[in-house]
Amino acid sequence: MIFNRKHTYISIFFVGTMAFGQVNRPNATPYTTEGTFEKFKKKYPFLTSIERPVPQNIKIDQDVEYKNVNGLSLKADVYYPSDQSKKYPGIAMVHGGGWISGSKENEKFMAMELASKGYLVIAIGYRLADVAKYPAGVEDIETGIDWLKKNYGKYSLNKKKMGVLGESAGAQMATLVGVKKKNKIQAIVNVDGIVSFIHPEAEESTYAAYWLGGDRENNLKNWKEASPLEYVDKNTPPTLFINSSQPRFHAGRDDMMKKLKSYNIPTEFHEIKDSPHSFWSAEPWFTETLNLTVDFLNKVLK
Repeated sequence: MIFNRKHTYISIFFVGTMAFGQVNRPNATPYTTEGTFEKFKKKYPFLTSIERPVPQNIKIDQDVEYKNVNGLSLKADVYYPSDQSKKYPGIAMVHGGGWISGSKENEKFMAMELASKGYLVIAIGYRLADVAKYPAGVEDIETGIDWLKKNYGKYSLNKKKMGVLGESAGAQMATLVGVKKKNKIQAIVNVDGIVSFIHPEAEESTYAAYWLGGDRENNLKNWKEASPLEYVDKNTPPTLFINSSQPRFHAGRDDMMKKLKSYNIPTEFHEIKDSPHSFWSAEPWFTETLNLTVDFLNKVLK
């Protein structure tokens, strides 16, 4: 009998987690832009898929290794303006997928459009929950940003103007990176991601529990530590929220905005009317999300 080493390892891993009483793995399906649109079009027949050519004024460096962890190559895609005669604000993009699925390729359309409008974008691939639990993925995003800053000359980055943008679970992670002072972030764009796992509005999910290494009762330390709302202070950067009409993805948003306003920090919230979660995966919602994002970033980073 021939054993696949990778699959054998994963099987042993799952048996081990169950044996030690940890949270079982959620039954996650692959999370892609195309797959999400296919699900949407049955209920929302007016939607169309995102069809956008690569803008003529940008370049793309794909699958650039920014970190190697014990032989595991972590890669990012860099989208940047062809005109390198001036420096550009940077945007780190973080894909969603419940901390267990998704990929940096999900960011391609938004990344291309932002680059065409004068931003240097890095779409970061990070370790998902099957490979490494919290805080590994968050640390990967921070390392990706540090890598981009170190390569500022190659990509004509203005290191003093760096923003983060994420959707869903990626929005939670991006916001967490953004609120930590050590990362020196100047703008946060949160697209339908919760900002607190412990807020009264937050619903406990098996996805969060799997990523955070235990349910809220047994591992409250991680649930609190991973909640961006806990870090908001006078140094928090301007923050934009773009939300679906699904309340559970707004957990902690209103309190975060209240705190930001108390420090006179610019913050905005826009709800895409009658929209499901992952609305940014189809038109016309993608364009609406893009326009709101660009308007905000132009105000705070340019």
